[in-house]
Amino acid sequence: MERNTILAVVLSTIVLIISFALQGLFSPPAPVIEEQTQTVIAPVDPGAQSYTQPDPLQTITTPSAGINTSPSQAQIANQDDISLQSPVIIENEFFTAAFTNSGGDLISLKWRDQRKDIEMHDAYVDLILSGTDEARALTIAFGGADAQPVTANFNIRQRTSDFIVEFYRDFYFPSAVYGSNGRFTLTKRYTFKPNDYMFELKIIMVGDLTGLNFDGAMYTLSFGPQIGPSFHRLDGYYDYRHFNIYSNGKRRDAKVSELISNSTWAAISGKYFAFISYPRLNPNDYIVSFSDKAEPGLMAASRLNLIRSPSSVSSVVNSSNIEDTFLFYLGPKTQEILGNYNNGKNEFNVQDVNFNEIANSRGFWGIFSPLERALKWILMGIHRAIPNYGISIILLTLLIKLLFFPLTKKGSEATLKMQALGPKIKEIQEKYKNDPQKLRLEMGKFYQQEGYNPISGCLPMLLQLPIFISMFSLFNNHFDLRGAMFIPGWIPDLSLPEYIVQFPEGFKIPILGWTALRLLPFIYVGSQLLYGKVTQMPGQQSNTQMKLMLYIMPIVFFFVLYDVPSGLLVYWIFSNLLTLVQQVIINKFVMQKRAAMALAEAEKPPAAVPPPPQNRGGGKKKKKK
Repeated sequence: MERNTILAVVLSTIVLIISFALQGLFSPPAPVIEEQTQTVIAPVDPGAQSYTQPDPLQTITTPSAGINTSPSQAQIANQDDISLQSPVIIENEFFTAAFTNSGGDLISLKWRDQRKDIEMHDAYVDLILSGTDEARALTIAFGGADAQPVTANFNIRQRTSDFIVEFYRDFYFPSAVYGSNGRFTLTKRYTFKPNDYMFELKIIMVGDLTGLNFDGAMYTLSFGPQIGPSFHRLDGYYDYRHFNIYSNGKRRDAKVSELISNSTWAAISGKYFAFISYPRLNPNDYIVSFSDKAEPGLMAASRLNLIRSPSSVSSVVNSSNIEDTFLFYLGPKTQEILGNYNNGKNEFNVQDVNFNEIANSRGFWGIFSPLERALKWILMGIHRAIPNYGISIILLTLLIKLLFFPLTKKGSEATLKMQALGPKIKEIQEKYKNDPQKLRLEMGKFYQQEGYNPISGCLPMLLQLPIFISMFSLFNNHFDLRGAMFIPGWIPDLSLPEYIVQFPEGFKIPILGWTALRLLPFIYVGSQLLYGKVTQMPGQQSNTQMKLMLYIMPIVFFFVLYDVPSGLLVYWIFSNLLTLVQQVIINKFVMQKRAAMALAEAEKPPAAVPPPPQNRGGGKKKKKK
């Protein structure tokens, strides 16, 4: 059994190490997120949001009389006839949004963490980020994705609701058909709801739209430059940005710069937050593209473009009234919240859109998702009774150990039996060492005769591997565990690695790549070595292979697990400590059983010695003469 046990442990270890490598490849690994902590923007005086001045014009110049004009040539001439106003603020239960009348753009959206006091500096998280320049999300540009966004100042219409703001401005451009200047009014109307993460944007164009076609596109609505929270760089374990498309009833990953048509919705998702665009247009009326190109002040962006669309532009430009409706979700990436847009439990009455597919797109180990959800459900239940996630993890670990105790006990008994059968097994192996096929056959017969299953000793160890992987995904991905505190000042967030010393920004220990000195990995190594000592059975201390497993593997895992979420290490450390107690009890039982077996063997009567063969001929035969 020793060889089989060691082989199983080695194979399990290799699988685990490969799993971390694959996690890094398929769910890109990354350093710790540092959330921006900005103050809440104060509400704007409603009186400053009403304007009575006449509608000015903004010119779109075109160099030729052709209907299709290049967006790079259709430059927008800025005018100073409308002044830049203070940001317009909209607040609901979940976030605070700020808008500028420069382009009528969204410049800030701060998500409010409901678990934290509003006065705390980290109660808000910026979900739209900028580099050196002001963030400008939901910009509009006349032309394709490369066209320059409109930055001219818009009028702000008197607000009829605390959750609606409307920006409008007139434009004109040389009409190719009539030889006169086409004039139209562009309006951007934002509508929020009091208790919803979703909001609506209507793009309304009224007037002479003849010839409004820039290389096959009317306009591009763009969200960027990034979704938050802020980060220095992304390398996967701690945050990432995925581009997703939902089309024909399936979610798929999208390629950067891919032009995608016929999609139901498109999304940019991070570890904890997601931005989802759900146009209420015919899928053929727009094209989606993503970009991660560097932008001023940012090494990488995560931009989504909605191009209003080459396939429909010929029909709509002859209209005098266009009204396009877009719904946007910007908030937590959780099954519970996103599921509300599947069952209609939202204020926009959206349903059957499968936004929860975004929450299902985490990581590499989808096969363990049911186990992961079960562990999360138990952990959340414990946390409701004891509101400390660290203690909840310890109690969950205790529960897992109690559930696995029968298997662990059975595995220890199998180890005992294997040691008792060792001499006979060695004899069979020696006898048939030159005939592998015969050796397998005889070993199978021997195991069947003794009623022994060689896998039974390894089974408890193998069954714990899925739990470890599920716990890793649980602490590394679930929004509910974001910011889960255990020990203030040391382990403030169980979803991130803890540290006792944070190195200066940009400094890493050569080769190792460590950015901080962490304590939990060292505690883990100590608990693992102690665990190995206690779980050794008598007679294994002199085994070279067992010594290798005892001392080398914990050191290997120390480097593998150095930067994993601290919640995972808390689980493993306390799992080792609880196993120590468990194994002391099992070892005592095993020793008693071994002593009983030895006593029973010693008390067996000696086998009867068969008598020597007797000569039944009645003496020596006489030789014939």
